[in-house]
Amino acid sequence: MKILNIAAYRFVALDRLPELKDAIAQALAARHIKGTVLLAKEGINLFLAADSTAIHDFLAWLQRDARFQDLDIKQSWSAAQPFGKLLVKVKPEIIRMNHPAIQPAAGRAPAVDAPTLRRWLDQGQDDHGRPVAMLDTRNTYEVEAGTFRQAIDWRLAKFTEFPQAVQDHSDALAGKTIVSFCTGGIRCEKAAIYLREAGIEHVYQLDGGILKYFEECGPAHFDGECFVFDDRRGVDSALNPRVDIEASSDSHTAHTVGCLAART
Repeated sequence: MKILNIAAYRFVALDRLPELKDAIAQALAARHIKGTVLLAKEGINLFLAADSTAIHDFLAWLQRDARFQDLDIKQSWSAAQPFGKLLVKVKPEIIRMNHPAIQPAAGRAPAVDAPTLRRWLDQGQDDHGRPVAMLDTRNTYEVEAGTFRQAIDWRLAKFTEFPQAVQDHSDALAGKTIVSFCTGGIRCEKAAIYLREAGIEHVYQLDGGILKYFEECGPAHFDGECFVFDDRRGVDSALNPRVDIEASSDSHTAHTVGCLAART
C-alpha cells in the first residue's frame, strides 16, 4: 500500500476564490498529486491521493494558511493511484444543499465522536436514556454499499432532496437522539444544522463520518462497505479498498466521474 488517500473538509469563510484555486492547483500539480478539490465561499472539500511525502508536504503548505489549520483529515491507503486526474473547482457550495440559511462556518451542530457513538449503540440508548436513531444522509447508491444497522434511509437521489425529506418525515424523529452520518462528515454537518433549525431537539453529527468511525471503531454496528468517490469504489471497515485498482479498467474511471457528478 504505497498511495496515501486523504479526505478532508472545513467550513470556513473564504474569499478571492479564483486566486486560491490557482495557488492550490499549482501546489498540487508540482507535487504530482491527483484528486478533487472543491472551493466555495463556505469552505474547502478535498479528496487527494499520492505518495505520503507529497501529501504531507502539500498539507504543510496548505496549513500555513490559518483558515485551513483545523482540517479534520481522514487517511487510508491503496496499492495504486485511485484518481485519473487533478480537478480544482470553485463551486457555489462545497456540498450542495440549495438552502442558503445553513451556514456551518457560523457554528457547528453538536458532534458525537465514534467511540461514544459505539457505546450508545452497544447499550441501545444515549447517556440520557433516549433511543438512538442513525440517519443516513447519503445518496441511495452509497447506502446500498453499506450503512449502519437499522439506519434511517430516505432513499435520496441527491443531497438537495434532504430538506424536503426532513419536512416529510420529521414526526418519526421526535423523542429520539438523531445522529446524522455520511462518508467523511461534510453532508452530515449540514444535515444536523438543518435538523436543529427544523425543530428536531436532540441532534448530533457523527464527527468525521463513516471513515473516522471505521478508523476508530472498525465494523461495529455497520454492515457492508463505505462507498468512496474514486476508483476504489468502496473501503471496508479496515479501510482497505474494494477494487484492485492496478487491475481496473477505464470503466472504473467512468464510474467515478459519474458518481462525483451525482453526489450533489
